[in-house]
Amino acid sequence: MRIFHINCNYIGTTLHQLMIENLDILGYDNQVFVPTYDKNLAVIEPNANVFVCECFRKWDRLFFDCKQKKIRNGIETNIDIPCFDLIHAYTLFTDGNCARKLAKKFAIPYVVAVRNTDVNDFFRLMPHLHIRGVQIMRDASAVFFLSEAYRKQVFEKYIPKAYWAEIRKKTFIIPNGIDEFWFENTPIKDKVINKKAVKLVYVGRIDKNKNIPTTQKAMAILRKQGYETTLLVVGKVQDEKEFRIIKKDFFTKCYPEMPKDKLLDIYRDSDIFVMPSFTESFGLVYAEAMSQGIPVIYAKGQGFDEQFDEGVVGYHVVVDCPNEVAAGIKRVIDNYYDIQKNVVSSAREFSWAKIVRKYDQIYKKVVSK
Repeated sequence: MRIFHINCNYIGTTLHQLMIENLDILGYDNQVFVPTYDKNLAVIEPNANVFVCECFRKWDRLFFDCKQKKIRNGIETNIDIPCFDLIHAYTLFTDGNCARKLAKKFAIPYVVAVRNTDVNDFFRLMPHLHIRGVQIMRDASAVFFLSEAYRKQVFEKYIPKAYWAEIRKKTFIIPNGIDEFWFENTPIKDKVINKKAVKLVYVGRIDKNKNIPTTQKAMAILRKQGYETTLLVVGKVQDEKEFRIIKKDFFTKCYPEMPKDKLLDIYRDSDIFVMPSFTESFGLVYAEAMSQGIPVIYAKGQGFDEQFDEGVVGYHVVVDCPNEVAAGIKRVIDNYYDIQKNVVSSAREFSWAKIVRKYDQIYKKVVSK
C-alpha cells in the first residue's frame, strides 16, 4: 500500500521519522511531503522518502488560504498524487485542509490528526476557521487524537452537537511513541526514595508554556511541610527571561540539553518527573521518564491526561495552582512504591512498533472501503 504523508512538523523532531521507519518495516511504501519556509530549521537528516519543500514564506501563515494554495501547488508540482492509496495528514488545519482538497480532486481517502496547535492556536484563536476544521473531520475517513482529554475538549468546545455521532464513530486515540533506546535501557532494579529529600526533574524546552516556576512554588509549599525538595531542569533555553526567573530559585539546578545516554543517569537519579505544561499535545518526556522507573506529574486536561487512570503512573494537576501541584507531588510520595510498580511496563504502551500496528489496521480498513 502506498501512503502519502503531509507533515508540516516533520523536520522539527525525530518523532515522525521514527513512525515512518516503523511503517516501512510493516511493508508500506511511504512518501512524506514537508511544507516549510526554511529547510535550515531541520533538526534531523530526512530519509530518502521525505521531500522537504520551501513552498511558502514565513509571513504567509498570516493568510491561511494563500499559504494553503502554495502548499498544494508544491505538492502537485513535485508529487504524483494519483499513485497513492491513502493520504495521512498530521495536523487538522495546515495538513488536513490540503489533504481534503487533494482527496476531492484525486478521489483518494484521507485520515487526519488533531494536535496541540490545532486546538490551542487554530480553534481557540481563529474562530473564522472553525467550520473549516469541522468539515475536514467530517470528510476524513478517520480522525486521530493523541489523548482522550483532547478529544473531549474538541468535541465539547468546537464541534456542533449535530455532528458528534458522525465524527466520533471514526475517531481513534493513538499517542505518540518514543525511541526504542528507552526500552533497551530500562533500569535493572526499583528505586529507593528518601521521602523527606525528594528529587524532582524536568526535561524539555525552557519556556513559559512548560510552567516551571509553578513547580518551584509547589516546592516551597512542600518545604514548609518538611519535604526537602530539589528540582533539576534540563533543556534548551527558548525564553531567556523565563530562564532568569527559574535560575533565581536556590533549590533548582539547571543544565543544558543533553543526549539520550546522559539523560538516562539524570532520570535514574531523580524521584519524580514534573511537567505541568499549560498546553501539551502529548509530552514524550513523560513516557521517557516512566521508562526509567519514575512516576510523573502532568497537566490536567492536556495531552498526557487520561492516558492512564489516576494514580497508575502519577497524577494530573491544575497547572496554575502551586498548591495543586504540591498536593500531586505529595500524593506520588505517599504512594510511591505502588505507582513505581506500573511505570516501566506502562511506558511500553508508547513503543512505535506497537503504535504503528494500530495505524496499520486503520489504513487497511479505510482503503478496503
